[in-house]
Amino acid sequence: MSPAISRTARFARIALGGLVVAALAATSACATSSPGTSGTSGGASGGKVINVVAAENFWGSIAAQLGGSHVKVTSVITNPDTDPHSYEPTAADGRTVASAQYAIVNGIGYDAWADKLLAANPADSRGELKVGDLVGVKPGGNPHRWYSPDDVHQVIEKITADYKKIDPANAAYFDQRKNTFESKTLSAYNQLIAQIKAKYAGTPIGASESIVTPLAEGLGLKMLTPESFLDAISEGSDPTAHDKATIDQQIRNKQIRIYVYNSQNSTPDIQAQVNAVKAAGIPVTTVTETLAPAGDTFQQWQVGQLKGIEQALAKATGK
Repeated sequence: MSPAISRTARFARIALGGLVVAALAATSACATSSPGTSGTSGGASGGKVINVVAAENFWGSIAAQLGGSHVKVTSVITNPDTDPHSYEPTAADGRTVASAQYAIVNGIGYDAWADKLLAANPADSRGELKVGDLVGVKPGGNPHRWYSPDDVHQVIEKITADYKKIDPANAAYFDQRKNTFESKTLSAYNQLIAQIKAKYAGTPIGASESIVTPLAEGLGLKMLTPESFLDAISEGSDPTAHDKATIDQQIRNKQIRIYVYNSQNSTPDIQAQVNAVKAAGIPVTTVTETLAPAGDTFQQWQVGQLKGIEQALAKATGK
């Protein structure tokens, strides 16, 4: 996902990843074990520790904070330069999935390799959360659900409920963790979302790809960039000349007040737009697809980006 890596080959690489998964099945399926035995050790109040695997670290960060000392979370995608769409799983990933008691996958076609890993390492006792299924977004819909504040809160509720199902003896502990996470840990995140929505709702913006759309919806901002362009950039396909001309006109006429782009996917078309936006005096701010830096928590990452959007809106509107 670095600017030097094109997404045009991502779906071909997913197919290659399937070959890796097939090989992993033979070597790692035998490691599957039940929630009652695998990954058990002392926790905050004794008892087992749930082995959790998350396909991406943004969901993994949330899962780890909700589980505290009663979970051990391993995220597969942790490098900001890795494209989750086209990731090729390793044998170690297969072993991690095989031993997991709970798996979190984004779904909606975003991480098809993760679905293949789960299928290659079946376990009736393993709990699985597919975020797309939870929030009701079908294949073909916008997969970037971690940028939807409403969907994030749905995921928090579901993970907590699943932890309690796997480890009912520590249900009160998981409830306490969830309440603290939502009321205190995410307080700055929640406050920024509310502030931006109250102050800037309806403000027209432009964006580089569909990753920004769920966030814009959550903030009440008006996305002017054609959806077909946003989807093309996200999927690694060529945008149409008509869409590019429309965006050029929006920039030239300053129809958009700010421009938000994914700095981990800066194609020549996007870089040209960024240059044009800056030349027009329109504020620019960035988001990234995965935690950046990788060591940030979900809330640190999101709060930093929300502050950037808020500052750009303030500069553009004078509010």
